[in-house]
Amino acid sequence: MSPASILEYFAAIPDPRIDRSKLHPLESILVLALLAVICGADSFVGIEEFGKGKKKWLKTFLSFPHGIPSHDTIGRVFAMLDPTALEKAFRDWMSAVAQLSQGGLVALDGKTLRRSFRKPGSGFIHMVSAWSAQNRMVLAQVKTEEKSNEITAIPRLLELLNLKGCRVSIDAMGCQKEVAAKIIDGGGDYLLAVKDNQPTLAAEVEAVFQAAAEDPQVLSRMDYTKTQEKGHGRREVRRCWTTSAAGCVSQRGQWKKLNSLVLIESERTVGGKTTQEQRYYISSTPGIPAKAALSDARSHWGIENGLHWVLDIAFREDDCRVRAGHAGENFAVIRHIALNLLKSVKGTKVGIKNRRLRAAIDDSFLLSVLGSLSDGG
Repeated sequence: MSPASILEYFAAIPDPRIDRSKLHPLESILVLALLAVICGADSFVGIEEFGKGKKKWLKTFLSFPHGIPSHDTIGRVFAMLDPTALEKAFRDWMSAVAQLSQGGLVALDGKTLRRSFRKPGSGFIHMVSAWSAQNRMVLAQVKTEEKSNEITAIPRLLELLNLKGCRVSIDAMGCQKEVAAKIIDGGGDYLLAVKDNQPTLAAEVEAVFQAAAEDPQVLSRMDYTKTQEKGHGRREVRRCWTTSAAGCVSQRGQWKKLNSLVLIESERTVGGKTTQEQRYYISSTPGIPAKAALSDARSHWGIENGLHWVLDIAFREDDCRVRAGHAGENFAVIRHIALNLLKSVKGTKVGIKNRRLRAAIDDSFLLSVLGSLSDGG
């Protein structure tokens, strides 16, 4: 993918500035910001300094008739820019360059930007993201001011995604009847964690597996699988049981296409101390195999390791103080685009942090990062 092709997606975003203040093309500012973030910038000052250092190279494909914009100018543009328009450009770009295979898992989870607090009563910015477990990329995101509002943000995020043939996993916050219905209506299947925010459902699902544990014949009719891992002084055993006995759930008719119940038991031994945890799920997949349910539940947490952890460690997202107007949300989208590109670049095995370093000092590598998602890469 050439730099010009990225420009096309940003060029479709409405410019919020009045005509007399448009000294720098909006798409050039956005591409400058993206390139700078890829190379390690985490502030508007950093973007300006990157631009000054790469001015001659940048002018080969970007228009800066009045020179590199100042950090104040960049900050004002990000604060004014409609985040919905930037997120749409991001989704359109992802749809064009990344093909999500039928049957892939899409994990939904949220993350708080901890330095985004602006003033008492405003709350922190909380981004809810959709993550392709297969491609290990962000597909889309929406913002909510408070984590409790994930309940309303998740349905909005689902409406933005093409879920046909996909499986969607969400933690207990997203275990809502409306969420289940939206996934089914979108052509997908769901695997939803069940906890005390749905007390009746949780108690009835747990009761099904407790009754089975007391009756060997019933237990033998359930599908079962087990995995075991050892290493670094740690041993972990995971067991999974699935059943089609969803008819035991009194509210089954209120959960669209509720077909299977799942129990996953994790047993961890570290330093001679063993802990055990049981997690319950509901699924729309008829007769979901235990192996598939366990795999999807484990893959769901790839959003923590592959997205949230990387944003914190490699991008220092929690230290970012960008917050004025819409700037925090827009900057988060730019980070997601940068992360997708850095994850997809070929020919290197180093981590994201060192890929950013190499991109900052090697223009040819930076161009390969820009083209890393071409042809569905």
